[in-house]
Amino acid sequence: MATVATAGARALAVPRRAFLATRTKQISFLSTSLKMGFNLLQLRSTAPATARKNLIIRAARIESQGVSLGFRAPHFELPEPLTGKMWKLEDFESYPALLVMFICNHCPFVKHLQKDIVKLSNFYMKKGLAVVAISSNSVATHPQDGPEFMAEEAKLFNYPFPYLYDESQDVARDFGAACTPEFFLFKKDGRRPFQLVYHGQFDDSRPSNNLPVTGRDIRLAIECVLSGQPVSSNQKPSVGCSIKWHPQTVQ
Repeated sequence: MATVATAGARALAVPRRAFLATRTKQISFLSTSLKMGFNLLQLRSTAPATARKNLIIRAARIESQGVSLGFRAPHFELPEPLTGKMWKLEDFESYPALLVMFICNHCPFVKHLQKDIVKLSNFYMKKGLAVVAISSNSVATHPQDGPEFMAEEAKLFNYPFPYLYDESQDVARDFGAACTPEFFLFKKDGRRPFQLVYHGQFDDSRPSNNLPVTGRDIRLAIECVLSGQPVSSNQKPSVGCSIKWHPQTVQ
């Protein structure tokens, strides 16, 4: 009986040793994985603040998207928070050219150009250019871009153009707008509808590249339109913050 019991114990010891060896490997693997995960988290959390900031900035930047030249200006009817007046596309029909700008209050790209946008508008509006600015940002996510603050901004910077509020964001979609600032320059040819001739940047200056703000690109396009010359189709896209769409809105 003792011999049988000993043999049975030995038989049971074999699978037990295999089981323990397997568990040891599993524990070792789990420990290594946890260490790797901890190291990865530590690496992420201890990355230089400048690197994390750069990642955020890159994620926030977006270029204006392709809208075909020749595109007809879509109809709009929007309120101007500063005056309460409703503005329509038809209000600009008598002008030879129309500049439509999608801007907002908070965007650093807009703030970077803000004073020069006003200067450019004042200069060319005297030469016959019509100008209108539109804010389409969601106030649910960015209340500082709401109509009350728009009115304050227009008054503070003495906007010479109407600054309109696109609450539904339908106008931004109709134009194919994607960022702030974004510029659409249309020309009028007699009774024909406004047609897009320029959809590009203000100039090469950005908030962080130390290049002076000149408005070179858009000035050249406006000069061509007002003088009856063709506008070059070689156009650099505008760069800025994405339009802040209403939550749960699929674009």
